[in-house]
Amino acid sequence: MTIQQINPIFRSFDETKAKEFYVDYLGFKVTFEHRFDPDAPLYLGLQLPPDDGKEALFELHLSEHHGDACPGSTIRIQIDNIDALHETLASKKYKYARPSIEQQPWGFREVKVTDPFGNKIIFCQPS
Repeated sequence: MTIQQINPIFRSFDETKAKEFYVDYLGFKVTFEHRFDPDAPLYLGLQLPPDDGKEALFELHLSEHHGDACPGSTIRIQIDNIDALHETLASKKYKYARPSIEQQPWGFREVKVTDPFGNKIIFCQPS
């Protein structure tokens, strides 16, 4: 058995706030949007594209559907340039987050951000 891809699912409650955070602030690209009908909850696919233009290695799904995920979850994403990410985020005008780089005693530098629904993403790089 070979793992092809892992797609974490975060719970979301507001399409506008989700896109403002994930697309405008973090730089994710929308890969798909699904609703069973116009008034149904949104199920949204997002990819974090790499800087080198190659195929994205990380896809995240956001769901407004009750029972798909619990708010307040956390994921870690290991990246190769935490300083560049921090600089990019610091340059954006998102008033709800001003993350710093933290040196952890377990040998990683981390940038932590929390989405509008209580879900946390920890971007990390080995020291």
